[in-house]
Amino acid sequence: MDAIAGASVSSSSARLCPCPRLRRIGNVAPATVRRRSRRRAVTCAAAADADVVGLFDAAKLTVDRFVESGMVVGLGSGPASGLAIQYLGTRLRRGSLTGILGIPSSTISASEAEKAGIHVSSYEEGTQIDFAFTDADIIEEDTMTAVIGRRKTESGEPSFMVEKGIVKSADKLAFIIGHEKYVKGIEGSIPVLVKSANWIDTAEEIDDLFLGDAEVWRRPSIGTAGPLGGDFPLVTKEGHHVLDVIFTTPILDLGKVAERLEKIAGVVDHGIVSSIPSYVVVALNGEVQVLDEKSSVIP
Repeated sequence: MDAIAGASVSSSSARLCPCPRLRRIGNVAPATVRRRSRRRAVTCAAAADADVVGLFDAAKLTVDRFVESGMVVGLGSGPASGLAIQYLGTRLRRGSLTGILGIPSSTISASEAEKAGIHVSSYEEGTQIDFAFTDADIIEEDTMTAVIGRRKTESGEPSFMVEKGIVKSADKLAFIIGHEKYVKGIEGSIPVLVKSANWIDTAEEIDDLFLGDAEVWRRPSIGTAGPLGGDFPLVTKEGHHVLDVIFTTPILDLGKVAERLEKIAGVVDHGIVSSIPSYVVVALNGEVQVLDEKSSVIP
């Protein structure tokens, strides 16, 4: 369990509930409120710890089940992937795995791999990867279609471009998630990479395509943004912009959304991963479920 000690409980997978300010409520004395606040804080912290332990169990099972000595392994991004990278390093130090080459999907996963003692190489198109694991922002139940790239990296560079290239290159792929991310009727945003030239025309065409169901905002490099991306819109090293297509109604079919986006001129890529055989390793109530195309429903 030494990998847990190194995990940051402040990650997005371990959300601590906010505690209320002390105040008098009716005839309830402040001391009573403080006791309730402490109980609530303890409960929230325990839930956060349980989330981390659950993700660690899922990460550990992923490495134990799928990684073999001599493999080239795609190292994903996100809290669960971070735990898997740490545990993979533990197995290498113990000698139960040898000859692993890691292909990081982001600067963060590269840093975590270096700390874990994993030999790494940068990803290039055409790289042969035996197995890859990564987090997903959300996964569509039954189809196992995933969304990646909602997270904003510390460098501001969208991680899903390299991440998607890695998962598409892998002979075998596993997403590591908490059960709350495996749902029907997906809501939230889909990141879309677009060419900077005439990006407004591309954004308007996407907006027309999903009229009434989504808003289209350009992602900022820092701070908050309006639809145009604020004063500092994100520009990738290739000179592209990232549009966040924010759905205001549930998405009934992620695969169809991907097909429609790919037909729009100016769209370079998007954060939907579909039509790729994969496993989903789900942390659920102290247990870990491994789902695949033959068994895609949580019992």
